[in-house]
Amino acid sequence: MKNKVNKMTEVGADIDFVSAAVSTSVKTYRQQQKLSLDELSRRAGVSKGMLVEIEKGSANPSIAILCKIAAALGLSVADIVNVSADPLAHLVAEADIPVLWQGEKGGTARLLAGTQGPDMIELWHWQMFPGEAFESPGHPQRTYELLHVEQGELTLKVDEQVLAVPCGSSAVAKTAAPHSYANLGAQPLIFTMAVAEIHS
Repeated sequence: MKNKVNKMTEVGADIDFVSAAVSTSVKTYRQQQKLSLDELSRRAGVSKGMLVEIEKGSANPSIAILCKIAAALGLSVADIVNVSADPLAHLVAEADIPVLWQGEKGGTARLLAGTQGPDMIELWHWQMFPGEAFESPGHPQRTYELLHVEQGELTLKVDEQVLAVPCGSSAVAKTAAPHSYANLGAQPLIFTMAVAEIHS
């Protein structure tokens, strides 16, 4: 069964799709670090009420909120959704790959795999239907994204720079600044993305 952590990420989320892995992980890691909800709220810049709802499994956090919580805990998002590991080799079965964003027309962002935080690398698979877009407020400094378009055309915006990335092409972006991905074309967009976040 897929762990659909986030449907309609920013608004209109369906809490039936909240992954139990997220609520369990956030609470476990917070307690292991002996952090109160108030302290985690302060460090992450996420309201205490939202954290309470996440730990209860009754909220549907956006990718941006998951990123903030992970950074505050010194983790990766992959740690929180249980697709990270530290052995020489680790299999993430197809059924265990979570959907962390679902667009209004059915597009998805799936976190395929990732390393443990705080320095981390994540591998994502995105599908966006015409008219869909995703916006991020920006990640910590020294965050880089490598993108490769497999179908359609990606409109990538980083701060005020807009880049059209056609099928078969790749792009590199420093994503500490606000950024977005959009499908402004007439056909579905599919792209693979690697995210590297370096703290040391």
